[in-house]
Amino acid sequence: MSDIRLTGKMVSFSRLTINTPDFARIESSLKDLLGQDGANQGLPVLIDSTVDIDLHVLLKQLRAQGLQIMGVVDGQLGNQARALDMTVLPADRPMQRIQPSEPAPANTESATITTAVVEPAATLLHHEVLRTGQRLVAEQGDIVLTADMNSGSELIAMGSVHVYGTIRGRVIAGAAGQESARIFCQRLEAELVSIAGTYCVADDIPPDMVGKAVRISLNSQGELNFRPLHGVA
Repeated sequence: MSDIRLTGKMVSFSRLTINTPDFARIESSLKDLLGQDGANQGLPVLIDSTVDIDLHVLLKQLRAQGLQIMGVVDGQLGNQARALDMTVLPADRPMQRIQPSEPAPANTESATITTAVVEPAATLLHHEVLRTGQRLVAEQGDIVLTADMNSGSELIAMGSVHVYGTIRGRVIAGAAGQESARIFCQRLEAELVSIAGTYCVADDIPPDMVGKAVRISLNSQGELNFRPLHGVA
């Protein structure tokens, strides 16, 4: 076994957007946002500021609230962050969140005198090509795309993702940590695939799976497992 090992496990962190240079307002907003019970102690965050503000003071304020600072999004605070030798992430490319062809209906409850049944999260369906710069999100349940997705597009589901076409963009299943989520596609040419935070970029996808119909899941070691879609139980 190697002395060191690099694995593809993402750290789940939250983006903290700062829209005011007023530290008193930030303090008040943080208390409202995080609460007083310490439930968010140690929460990893990425700072994304739309205003110019003293980063050194901001860091002290956020850390005093128990937040872990993972880095800064490039922009207003990029130069200050580099001077402090902090991680600076590139700004997001513009993405347009689109509406699905068939939105998933809200869960309903049916009750009897002794029982209450909650229906499982409905599947979100989309029948058009997902184009570059477009993002489709299922905040509950699965996504089924019956067309292709272009490079530079993104599918995100809390559950599984099913693509009856070619994946050329980024596909994220189990976005809230659901390790039983799966990714299914008719042709795999993805920029990135991820399940429950474990990811694989294009260069690391097994060469014999590229361009093929593929099923992706997590194995017992928490690693992505690529298998042919057809003929697999």
